[in-house]
Amino acid sequence: KGVADCHISIALVLNQLGTSDPTELSKFLTKIGETFERARKLEGRISSDCDLKLSDTLRYYERDSQAALDLLYRRTRSLANLEKANNALTKARAKGKGVGEAESAQKQCEEKFNHMSEIGKQELAQFKARRLTQFRKNMTELAELQIKHSKAQLKLLREVSDALQQQ
Repeated sequence: KGVADCHISIALVLNQLGTSDPTELSKFLTKIGETFERARKLEGRISSDCDLKLSDTLRYYERDSQAALDLLYRRTRSLANLEKANNALTKARAKGKGVGEAESAQKQCEEKFNHMSEIGKQELAQFKARRLTQFRKNMTELAELQIKHSKAQLKLLREVSDALQQQ
């Protein structure tokens, strides 16, 4: 974006110099000014395309990270419930009342916690694989986009060079 802004000022100055005196140099300066204006448009497109591609990558990573955080939160809640059930079982044993119910509740909480732990391990492994794959894909697309824009810039410079050589 900064490069495109610099191109605006350079194009403006060159166009002003080119229109001040009608000489051979003024035609050259006008042509170069037009070139900087076209280059500014290209730079603006390059900047916005790169910003979009990088922000897509970050948004994807943010969503995936939030899903992992949600999973860890659910597992933490499950652990808290297990600890609560363990305490209830200890109290029930001390009083000698409701031990069967407390044991079944504790067993359910333990099973749920173990299940959440297994799911968590699997999802975190999948998250790592997806993250690497997605990051690699987005960076490859970004590189291809930059190559495309570089070819467009090269084409512009060749056209200007040919036009200037014909003058």
